[in-house]
Amino acid sequence: MRSVTVLTNPAAGNGHAPEAAAAAIARLRELGVEVSEIEGDSAAEALELARKAVADGTDALIAAGGDGLISIAWQALAQSGIPLGIIPGGTGNDHARLFHIPVDDPVAAADVIARGTTETIDLGKVGDRWFGTVLSSGFDSLVTDRANRLRWPRGPMRYNVAMLVELAQLRPIPYRIVLDDQTIELDAAMVTVGNGTSYGGGMLITPNAEVTDGLLDITVVVAGSRLRLVRLFPTVYKGTHVDLDEVQTFRSRRVRLEAAGITAYADGERFDPLPIDIEAVPGAGSVIVGAPVR
Repeated sequence: MRSVTVLTNPAAGNGHAPEAAAAAIARLRELGVEVSEIEGDSAAEALELARKAVADGTDALIAAGGDGLISIAWQALAQSGIPLGIIPGGTGNDHARLFHIPVDDPVAAADVIARGTTETIDLGKVGDRWFGTVLSSGFDSLVTDRANRLRWPRGPMRYNVAMLVELAQLRPIPYRIVLDDQTIELDAAMVTVGNGTSYGGGMLITPNAEVTDGLLDITVVVAGSRLRLVRLFPTVYKGTHVDLDEVQTFRSRRVRLEAAGITAYADGERFDPLPIDIEAVPGAGSVIVGAPVR
């Protein structure tokens, strides 16, 4: 890589993203890479700056932050042929894990960018919006909805409080799921659609997803008791939940999700209320990787 543009987000990673970005940028310049820096005060401004960098022909757009910032980058990069680079500085960093980028070492992440090994990958698409990892709906999106409404406590504890409240109010959610080859109607606790394998900081919710197969992986957690749902969550970090009786998995190029009162989140960002149509778009993304991806 000769010339790259680094997009930063000062709010990512509880304020640690600027430090990671500074260390990585210094390393890139040490390695002879020309670096331009852009920073948006809002998501809209960040996207505008990212799109301009892509239009101007930067060799790569580097997202120095978390999955939310990468989500913005994908909106500018999709189908452009210009690769995404990652300097992890967020809380979850699921894109970094997916593409074998060192999560806790920005200098090592810069070395990956300087080497410039790229792979062409699929992206998920909902309407005109793109995502790289996982789209969630159901219990987990209800938790996120509630956490976003809470003014206290601050930080990660908001999600713990929101989860406890949603567990207390747990109810079956009637879903209609339309796949390429079948339509499924059932009561579920949650339905996730994965282009990648993980969300939430390493939870392998769609552990067998491949970003180069042109398909989306769907994980359905059938409605059950609170205790069964609580027992399921630890298994998600190893991806072994897919072997449980209450979990069903599918694979499809296109997916339609229908459920009343449910909002979808993708790459950790709020997308749209259901119903939504999701599709895998083969080869829509390019990314600088630390090692080959599946």
